[in-house]
Amino acid sequence: MLELPPAPELSLDAVYAHDASLPTDFGLIKMRPGKPNRVAEGKWQGFYCQLLIIPMLAKITAPGTTEAGDMVWLDSKTLLVGHSYRTNAAGITQIKMLLAPKGIDVISAPLPYGAGPSTCLHLMSLISLLDERTALVDLPWLAVETVELLKARGYNFVEIDYSERETLACNVLALGEKRLLALEENALTNAKLREAGFDVRIFPGSELCINGGGGPTCLTRPLLRG
Repeated sequence: MLELPPAPELSLDAVYAHDASLPTDFGLIKMRPGKPNRVAEGKWQGFYCQLLIIPMLAKITAPGTTEAGDMVWLDSKTLLVGHSYRTNAAGITQIKMLLAPKGIDVISAPLPYGAGPSTCLHLMSLISLLDERTALVDLPWLAVETVELLKARGYNFVEIDYSERETLACNVLALGEKRLLALEENALTNAKLREAGFDVRIFPGSELCINGGGGPTCLTRPLLRG
């Protein structure tokens, strides 16, 4: 585990380290977050990773905005990118232009309005991939085309308990070998995951996660793709 040094440009949102960069097999892409107080995070993550001799691929530039919470790797050659208030069309176009020459298919996935632009709603608020063929989903909030894409690729769905939507039930971190990290507040969804054969580890998330709108996945930024 690595700890990013503090910087005066960073806000409390920087604790959700997942959003400011996207690791690829070709180097790190520095994001340009759509939330104004988070724009500096991409620069600082990129600077720190360069100190660790992690290769850089590119950075997203204005008017593009991108947050990695809107990005889900369906396989090694397919990246699903949510079109949201945090990741705009210009940002998605830049991601496509960067990755298409590398043989990566970048697919745009429309996101719902939800509670509006002041609320963080990422693609990963609605989908967590648990393994290569299982997805935890908030099915009613996913676009039809996204649901059909996942089904066509052979994914099986575990649906969250919808009474736990506001406590980030869909934000679960896969640790490999059927192990998951989830919030203890979402007991009904966690029970569904256990019934589906997963080993669910829990921690209290009322302060660190639910209050800030970022779950276990948001708190992590893996730097290498397996």
